[in-house]
Amino acid sequence: MELQLKELQLEIDQDSCIQCRACVQDCPYAILELAPDYPAVIPDRAEQCIECQHCLAVCPTGALSILGFEPEGSLPLKGIFPTEEQLSGLIRGRRSVRRYKATPLEPEVIDAMLATVAHAPTGVNNCQCLFSVVEDQEVMKRIREQTIAGIRAKAESESLPSGLEFFAGIVRAWDEGNDILFRGAPHLLLVSTPKQGPSPQVDPIIALSYFELLAASMKLGTLWNGLAKWAFMDIVPEMLPRLGIPEDHSLGYLMLFGQPAVQYFRTVQRAPGNVRRVVF
Repeated sequence: MELQLKELQLEIDQDSCIQCRACVQDCPYAILELAPDYPAVIPDRAEQCIECQHCLAVCPTGALSILGFEPEGSLPLKGIFPTEEQLSGLIRGRRSVRRYKATPLEPEVIDAMLATVAHAPTGVNNCQCLFSVVEDQEVMKRIREQTIAGIRAKAESESLPSGLEFFAGIVRAWDEGNDILFRGAPHLLLVSTPKQGPSPQVDPIIALSYFELLAASMKLGTLWNGLAKWAFMDIVPEMLPRLGIPEDHSLGYLMLFGQPAVQYFRTVQRAPGNVRRVVF
């Protein structure tokens, strides 16, 4: 037997529901209640739903479906998380990779990675991050060449922005066969989000942090590309529309990725973090 509220497609399998109130208690915007015995949406609060699906995830018996999503389509969490030691090792062992193999990743691999990273948290669960990924090697080649050409023009006209004059050296290195800007990586990922969103500066950084750790778990290399961000934002901004970044979006950051041409065998050693415990 099932109850249904059409607005949010909330469905409760009464035979499985144990009236534990977990979904009611965990709803971030308190839009659920027991009415009287089974979970239901409070009608005048339905519009406040941010579609986080906490109710779907927290139900111990899989009795609740919402927004057309059934519990059977979700991954069970029991036994799926890495141990503390494994995750600590991953965080300590990931490296900023600046040497890449030319061989590109299979599109299916990139699709799977981005599908996973789409689960990264965003402000108010807005889920508006745009993942602009370069897969094709000819496209990557054109991006390198056009970016360098734009920087070269600014360097030759002595119009590089103040503080970024060192980009003239990046052009000289390119002429000598050294790709400092893109490190010869086969792929580039840009994450942007609407400027008027709830957290446009933070959401892309969170997404790329998740992407970086996922890539490390797959033995892939990544590099947070601050040089390219400076280039695109301050020297050759005409590249952003060419890359398909919408005008009303804020570019969060860029990341190179691909198969590394270097192997690391141990973590580095660093001093404990700079921690201050707050007291009142």
